Amino acid sequence: MTLIGKLAQIGSALWILNVWFNRFDKDTGYRGGDATNMREEFAEYGLSETSMYAIGAAKVSLAGTMLVGLFVPKVTRPASTALAALMLGAIGMHIKVKDPLKRSIPAISVFAGATISALLNGDDSGSQDRSLVSLQNT
Repeated sequence: MTLIGKLAQIGSALWILNVWFNRFDKDTGYRGGDATNMREEFAEYGLSETSMYAIGAAKVSLAGTMLVGLFVPKVTRPASTALAALMLGAIGMHIKVKDPLKRSIPAISVFAGATISALLNGDDSGSQDRSLVSLQNT
């Protein structure tokens, strides 16, 4: 189960970084409403540009922390839990603008991955070293 947790951790983190750094100004087909980029998507949701940057900074920071968690496991569970909570908000925004289910699939996927990461990774109170380094040595 540790491998599944690590894959969920890495996948969710990289997905968020891809969206915010590589797809920010692109029409992906998963944008809310009629939006063709991140700014338009947040406007569709009735959120300000300031909110967009604050949420983006939070998601990118949490994704980075999840990657750090590969080497410092105790940060994984809190970062994964917080990202899952933000993704629930993203799913809610898709519902708010009455998007078809297809447009929510990336948010649902990251929510699921972050949740799996939170459940299967994290601080085990020193019972066993579950860092990426220890996985490579098994």
